[in-house]
Amino acid sequence: MDKYGDVLKLLIEAVKSNISLAEVKEVLTSVPVEWKEEPVYESSFNITVGVSNRHIHLSLEHLYTLFGEGYQLHKVKDLSQPGQYACKETLTICGPKGAIEKVRILGPCRSKTQVEILEADSYKLGRGSEPRMSGDLTGTPGITLIGPKGSVQLTEGLIVAQRHIHMTLDDAERLGVENGQVVSIEFNGPRGGIFNNVAIRASAASALECHIDTEEANAMGVNSQTKVKIIK
Repeated sequence: MDKYGDVLKLLIEAVKSNISLAEVKEVLTSVPVEWKEEPVYESSFNITVGVSNRHIHLSLEHLYTLFGEGYQLHKVKDLSQPGQYACKETLTICGPKGAIEKVRILGPCRSKTQVEILEADSYKLGRGSEPRMSGDLTGTPGITLIGPKGSVQLTEGLIVAQRHIHMTLDDAERLGVENGQVVSIEFNGPRGGIFNNVAIRASAASALECHIDTEEANAMGVNSQTKVKIIK
């Protein structure tokens, strides 16, 4: 029954019973019916897209092993997420079948080292991983990192990043989603389309941006003007 159904039913019963208008009013005001408008969420194409190539997040311990004790990373440019930046330093990553040189390090250092590659890199390295959220490293493959002063053999930490959207908690409320939710997104443009399995990452210190890797961006023809819309 729609939101007027209960009232209509009472009025019909009132007419049948031949009760007075005052009595109808008394009955209506005593009914504990709460009418609540459905929230209206923003649905336009308004989320910018950030494209990530393969990169590395280092722990402080591994930074010192690879570059020397007390070494400090050199920032090249700030990234869209507050406090994160691309560094001048790069490393070589090695798998059972091959290596990839000049893989960029992103700062600042983290508690655990994490290497994010593209799906196609798995074939060159001979080591792949299913898509994972950043920080979800349990059970992931290892990889070897080679730096100017040493090397590190990781037992885990190699991932293909799951596509996701960073946002603040206010953004999540405005868009009608919540942290950890998995949604689909629609791309505009001549090669636009839909990606499923996109994770929402809502926190107090985030900037609204959808993150995909270069392979996904190429498939959708992403450029600097591309926007995406959340669809559920």
